[in-house]
Amino acid sequence: MDQTPTLTHTGWRERVALPDWGLYRVRAKVDTGARTSAIDVAQFEMIDDEHVRFEIVYRDRPVRKTKWIEARCVRTSRVKPSSGETQERIVCITKLQLGSETFDAELSLVCRKGMLCRMLIGRSALGGRFVVDPAQKYMLPADPAPTKHKDHP
Repeated sequence: MDQTPTLTHTGWRERVALPDWGLYRVRAKVDTGARTSAIDVAQFEMIDDEHVRFEIVYRDRPVRKTKWIEARCVRTSRVKPSSGETQERIVCITKLQLGSETFDAELSLVCRKGMLCRMLIGRSALGGRFVVDPAQKYMLPADPAPTKHKDHP
């Protein structure tokens, strides 16, 4: 009897949601070469030793859209990006929704100015859940943002 879990197929680019942060339909690159997921941050400031406030760039075209978020830092990470220069990054945890799956994911805060996708989804978020088809994109449904009622903000 095969006990192998069924993995969801995903393309190399998908729309994701970060519901705890109120962000929906964020364009993300699925990147198996990156260990930790990352999100585009224009600026950040430490509130105290454990909390950070940062401005997420969740859309850059046609009009730049940002949102300020406060979150708990879970660790810092030393990363060697494609530029070759080691960087230290702040890492936070939040709920990530990819297709029909929602799970906790670590996100490092980094400037992705000039990049097509505002977010990278790394292999630690993908492992045991997804298999990536590099020839496809937008294979998974992107849930729309929750409907706002006129009685509620």
